[in-house]
This record gives sequence, C-alpha cells and structure tokens, in this order.
Amino acid sequence: MLNLFNSYALGPKTVSFFTLGCKLNFAETSSIAKKLFAAGFVRVSPTQSADVCVVNTCSVTDNADKKCRQAIHKIIKQNPMAYVIVTGCYAQLKPTEIAAIEGVDMVVGANDKFEIPNILLSDEERDKIIVSGTKGITPFFHACSSDDRTRHFLKIQDGCDYFCSYCTIPFARGRSRNGKIEDLVNSAKSVAQLGGKEIVLSGVNIGTFGRSTNESFFDLLTALDKVEGIERYRISSIEPNLLTDEIIDFVACSAKFMPHFHLPLQSGSDEVLQLMRRRYNTQFFAEKVSKIKSAIPNAFIGIDVIVGMRGETEKLFEETYQFLKNLDFSQLHVFSYSERAGTKALEIPHTVSPSEKKQRSKQLLDLSSQKTINFYQQQQNKPAKVLWESTKRKHLMFGFTENYVKAVTLYDENLVNTLQCVILKDVDKTDINDLKINVERR
Repeated sequence: MLNLFNSYALGPKTVSFFTLGCKLNFAETSSIAKKLFAAGFVRVSPTQSADVCVVNTCSVTDNADKKCRQAIHKIIKQNPMAYVIVTGCYAQLKPTEIAAIEGVDMVVGANDKFEIPNILLSDEERDKIIVSGTKGITPFFHACSSDDRTRHFLKIQDGCDYFCSYCTIPFARGRSRNGKIEDLVNSAKSVAQLGGKEIVLSGVNIGTFGRSTNESFFDLLTALDKVEGIERYRISSIEPNLLTDEIIDFVACSAKFMPHFHLPLQSGSDEVLQLMRRRYNTQFFAEKVSKIKSAIPNAFIGIDVIVGMRGETEKLFEETYQFLKNLDFSQLHVFSYSERAGTKALEIPHTVSPSEKKQRSKQLLDLSSQKTINFYQQQQNKPAKVLWESTKRKHLMFGFTENYVKAVTLYDENLVNTLQCVILKDVDKTDINDLKINVERR
C-alpha cells in the first residue's frame, strides 16, 4: 500500500487535512502539510476526494473525543478509497479505540506525527499503531501556521509538567519542552518575509518556556520584539502564576506586544482550586488582574473557567460566580468538567449532574456577555489600529484592535492584512455571542 505513495507514475498523490482542537494543532498540521507538499503531494480541500486523509485530533474532553470519532467516520464515508491516518492527542491517548474504526489505516502518536511524510513514502512495513509512551515524547518539533485572518500561530512550547487533577494533556503531549530562542526568532523573520503582520505565541504551558534550553520566556519576548516587519504579537493562554510583573510591565511599554491576556482561572473557589491542584488561589489571581489593569487600563483579559468539577457544590460554584462578578475582565471561556480516565479528579466523591453543569455554564456565559458589552462600550469614541482580515461576510470585513476588540466595516480588498487607524463608534449587538464595533476610518 505504501509503495503507491512512493511512485508518481500515475501523477502526484492528493492529500487533505482535518484538524480539530486548539491553534497548536492547526500549527502542527501546517508543518506536516509543508513536508508532504515538499515530497510532491498536492493538497485538495476537505470536500474533494483525496488519496490520503490526515486527521489531527483533540482530546481535551469526552465531548472532544466524540467530535473526533464523528469526524473520522464522516471523513471515511466521504473518502472510501483514501489512506486515512489519525494523529494528535486523541490518537496518543486512545490509539486502540481509533484503530478499531473500520477505514482507519494508521494511528500515529505525538512523538511520530511529524514523521507522517516519511511513513507514507517508506517501503518499510509499519504497524497500524505507531504510538510511544508518554516518557518517549521528548523532542520539540517546530510548527507555524497562518489562517485566513492574517494571524500566524507560532509554536514556542509543547507539553506540561503541572498534572492538574482534571487534565490529560501531560499524558497526551508529554513533559514541557520548547524551541530555542534563536530558532523561534528566525521563524518570526520568515513570517515577516511572507508579509505576516501578527504572530500569536502558542503552546500548552507557554510560561514554562526555556526550561529545556536554559532560557526564559521573558528573554524570548524581548528577542521577538526586535524582529523587523512583525507589527503585533499576542501571548496565548498563560498560567497566572507564570505571568510575572516583569512581563506585564514589558507588554505595557512594548509597541509590538498587544494589551491582550488570556488567563486560565478554572475556578473562583479556593477549595475547588485545591481539588484541581492549581498553583495559586483567588487572591493571587485577583491581584494579577489588578496589576494588568493598573499597568494597562485598556487591556483585554480573557479567562478560562471550568464548571461542574467533581467537588464543586452549589455553594462553591456561587463563590466562583461572585468572585468573577467582582473581577475586571473582558470575556469568559466556559467549559463543562469532563471526566477523563487516569486523572486524580476521579477520586473526588461529589459529582455534578449534566443539567446542573448546563445551568452553571449559562450563568457564567450570561455574566461574560455583560462584561464584554461593558468592555466594548468603554472603547467607544477612542482611536485604535485595526488589522483587517480577509474574511468577507455580507459585504463586510472584520479585524481586531490592539486590545482585541472586533471591528467591522464595508469590505475593501485593499485593506486585507493592513493596519488602519480608526475611531471606534457604536457597538453592534445583533449577535450577543459575536459582538462587533463599527468604526470611522481615518
């Protein structure tokens, strides 16, 4: 079967990619794709028939696993003659389950996903499942991707050493490791040469950057800040205990690092935070948010929260709600707790029903909408710079300000991937889950 891909007598072979989950997955799929293109494969869209289908999966929750299974079945149905390879976190954690799906030809774990091009072109017989144990996931593989919104996602770090009680990521991606600053700076320079204006620094636990190379996250920021051609950087999710005052003050003074922070709180109850094995308490988190707002008053602050964690009683959830109600943030990302095999959280006796999880999620999402509207309204009549994106919808185009306010204006192809000075005007509340602000272009 594999020899088929090592011969181009009948023309080049086609490949399609299906990515689920986080931006890190998208960056890694992009790197796998580049290697396949270099080997002569031709990309086709997911709606077209392909010789090879590569599925990069997520496994952050049981629901993510379910979505991956559904996607795999759909892909096989649409491409009955294709050679189907499944990789990613779900593949690492549950390879036997995936291999049992009729139509899946190979399951490739975290340590071998970047070898997919070599696997396809090799004459060597391979097992259907190629998955190393967690301790074998040691190399750092570079990855960078772009989307149609002009942003580039640069992978700077992978893996995690934290082992929070509810999380399987350390088992799916291994221990924390990172690229070298010199190599990442060169990647940023390559993005600039391609005309990229904005880079999002991505990883699993990016605040631990440097531990595998004897460098530091702050050193990386200062090095990237000097790269000519890149106008904007955004720091993706960073643990509050790893977001130092030094980093906040640096962002406050930098012209390139945007006033935009994403912090995983997970719970506003100290008791639940202990059950989760988080490394801070609510007082520390509140002080961190206060520090950001003091140094950068217009900063956008997004926060992750998990509802329905084992042990989260109604009283403890109310503590979370009241804590967040009094916190100065811009948006919540709300997740329902999902039981994951092998995690310590399963030892906690108290469970929360699905209906109660749904109700708690709704309460926090309603609170998030109020906070986001307030934040957007605070930006009205202020000057800003918008990086316009290529997406076109109903004669409109969109972009984001420095502090991550979504702007909208009439579509103009000449504006795509350009920075434009605007005045932020009225807030468009047509879709409460997709707030936008109209602009006056200058």
